[in-house]
Amino acid sequence: MFRHVVLFTWAEGVTDEQRAAVATELGKLPEIITEIRAYAVGADAGVNPGNHEFAVVADFDSLDDYLVYRDHPAHQAVIAEHIKPILASRAAVQYVF
Repeated sequence: MFRHVVLFTWAEGVTDEQRAAVATELGKLPEIITEIRAYAVGADAGVNPGNHEFAVVADFDSLDDYLVYRDHPAHQAVIAEHIKPILASRAAVQYVF
């Protein structure tokens, strides 16, 4: 299995509606991109200071399946239309498990 983890911190002035749109639009991707095996998205619980504000954890059968997801037009559209306009910082890691 191949796992992709990405963390976002939002820019100043981002609205609740913009944050909700990210979660909503990302949540549609498993129905569109059949290579996704497991997919979880969510806002940070606010327990520890200094955390990123939002996370995505996606599992795939293989690196090739991840690459389909990474480059898929629906995924790229969510990034361009909903994430990049409100993004302050991003961290990501991919690994085999």
